[in-house]
Amino acid sequence: MSGGSRSSALRAPGRRYLAVSMLMASALTLVGWAVYLNLNHGAFLQEQGEARHLREAAIPAHRGKILDRNGQPLAISAPVFSVWADPTVFVEWSGGGDPDKKIDALAEFLELDPAALREKVLSRSDREFLYLRRQLTPAHAERVRALAVPGVGLRREDRRYYPLGEAASHVIGFAGMDEEGQEGVELALEARLAGHPGSERVLRDNRGRVVERVERLEAPRPGEDIVLSIDAQIQHIAYQALLDGVKEHRAHAGSAVVLDVRSGEVLAMVNQPSYNPNRRTRPAGGRLRNRAITDVFEPGSTIKPFIVAAALESGQFNVGTVVDTTPGTFRVGRHTVRDVRNYGVIDVAQVVVVSSNIGATKLALAIDPELTWSRLSRVGFGTGSASGFPGEAQGVLNHFSGWRQTEHVTLSYGYGVSVTALQLARAYAVIANGGLLPRVSFVRVDRPDDWLRVMSEPVARQMRHVLEAVVAPGGTGRRAGVPGYRIGGKTGTSRKIIGGRYADDRYISLFAGIAPMSHPRLAIVVMVDDPSGEHYYGGRVAAPVFSRIAQGALRVLAVAPDDHVVVTRRVHLRSEGPDSPLKVSAASGALP
Repeated sequence: MSGGSRSSALRAPGRRYLAVSMLMASALTLVGWAVYLNLNHGAFLQEQGEARHLREAAIPAHRGKILDRNGQPLAISAPVFSVWADPTVFVEWSGGGDPDKKIDALAEFLELDPAALREKVLSRSDREFLYLRRQLTPAHAERVRALAVPGVGLRREDRRYYPLGEAASHVIGFAGMDEEGQEGVELALEARLAGHPGSERVLRDNRGRVVERVERLEAPRPGEDIVLSIDAQIQHIAYQALLDGVKEHRAHAGSAVVLDVRSGEVLAMVNQPSYNPNRRTRPAGGRLRNRAITDVFEPGSTIKPFIVAAALESGQFNVGTVVDTTPGTFRVGRHTVRDVRNYGVIDVAQVVVVSSNIGATKLALAIDPELTWSRLSRVGFGTGSASGFPGEAQGVLNHFSGWRQTEHVTLSYGYGVSVTALQLARAYAVIANGGLLPRVSFVRVDRPDDWLRVMSEPVARQMRHVLEAVVAPGGTGRRAGVPGYRIGGKTGTSRKIIGGRYADDRYISLFAGIAPMSHPRLAIVVMVDDPSGEHYYGGRVAAPVFSRIAQGALRVLAVAPDDHVVVTRRVHLRSEGPDSPLKVSAASGALP
């Protein structure tokens, strides 16, 4: 063996000893440092470690249900799951590639491009929480859970569902992605429905998953279940009847309101066009508007019963007082009032039955303007119903002190004043109630409050007889009749304002009525906006819709038929006291 070889062999054990010594020294140093840290900084380090994994998490509060008056669900919450990511964990895990193709599979489940998913997470790498997809079904969420992608987790949430869909959308409204009310009752009663979320302290692993629930800090308080005044069956009946009417007459829009006159409850409120609140895409155009309370229109001849009522309350007239409408035109200053034909000499009741503009004008001019204004304002024209529904319009009724003669005249047959369908229904409920103004409610009322008297009871009774004559054979509202029931109401047809002028071929078709007349239960208003078919009179367009709604609603409410005696209602109107039956000989086809 050479000298060099012997020297190398002798040095080898020395190098091994040195290496072992260095390793042992390092180990002892680490152990010593760990002991030192544990003894001197253990509490601090434990606190810092827990701070990185111990988190305070919210416990969602279950949103209250919305129910119809009979307990049928109108809005309920069902469990769904949202997919979230911790970008700090996700980026670290995926930085070395994705041999298992988990990200590709995750992107497919989330309906995202894999590159877009990576970019979405990488661009927010400074955050610890990021939603990747909201509100997956439980079955879909399980597929995501099975992938076990680091930094990706599931969060249980609730999603709102609306069993009646389009039929009740404008009343119920909808809640957003985070279950916050956006429209309708969901918005109006948000504070009661939402409840209050709780909180807890949880321990998460390095993948962001909850491994232990350490402590509950505050228990969640669920939202309140709300029982509405709406009757789901009547709501569906009204929706279908209005939809059919709007389609039949190729109208632009329409609304219908059904009020329980005994309680002031809204049993149904529908609009066309409508939308499906179960779809998450925001409806286009004006589909979100609850037109029955937000859109105002000139009521046309549906205002005439209140002009006649004011005339009766003045003491200057009774239902048998004659009014001369000859020769079918009447000049007031530079304004000419016209009827569709010469009705000649008629009485006050027939002014409503044949819908005479001249008769209504002469009555209005004969009484004090302040009386006319006060009687209209007292039944709710020009003021909101105080229902609490978001976006309710007040309508327009100008103060009598600013009326010119022309405004006084046109007001008598429904121009220069504007109302909502809900306001008009409440006004007709006054006649049905014997002169009491109901408080409108969208929530079920178990015991109605005391109401304000705004019309004398004898006048209200007489007006019910007059309205019943309108629906009798020969009246302008005969198509509103319901077999087996005594029905009363008034037709209306008003011209629309287009470009600041009244159009000659654009109309609002109306019918407002009461059912049944012996013991009134319902006030119903139907408004059809801009029918473009062959007919546009309220008696041809809106009255049949009223009939279908009233027939269905009376059946649902189990209201007994009251038309026990078949009466030929043809004779002339007469006044033999407030309770005397009024009989009619009325011309058909009047433009109300």
